[in-house]
Amino acid sequence: QVQLVESGGGLVQPGGSLRLSCAASGFTKGYYVIGWFRQAPGKEREGVSCISSNDGSTYYRDSIKGRFTISRDNAKNTVYLQMNSLKPEDTAVYSCALGTSYSAGYYLKYGGMPYWGKGTLVTVSS
Repeated sequence: QVQLVESGGGLVQPGGSLRLSCAASGFTKGYYVIGWFRQAPGKEREGVSCISSNDGSTYYRDSIKGRFTISRDNAKNTVYLQMNSLKPEDTAVYSCALGTSYSAGYYLKYGGMPYWGKGTLVTVSS
């Protein structure tokens, strides 16, 4: 049973930083992609960033390039999302997800990952 548990959300002022963590368990080692997605109130869910297990290739949505960084710790089966220079429009529930069938770029653009965490709320406000 694949389990994904997010942590690290909270309230931060504009311009501040947060680091989200996604701890994964219960999956068979091999190729996989872990991604971060977010959903703001009244908006559709959107892909934020994805990272692949084999070569560590990363993909980002344009609006967060240069501000967010995705990374992984394979020993801990954990993926991180370092978020800097946060803006009010980054406010959303951030969820991590895992997929094993497609590339990181595909998942970022089209979604469709079968396994999801419950999400963590990030609020950017003064």
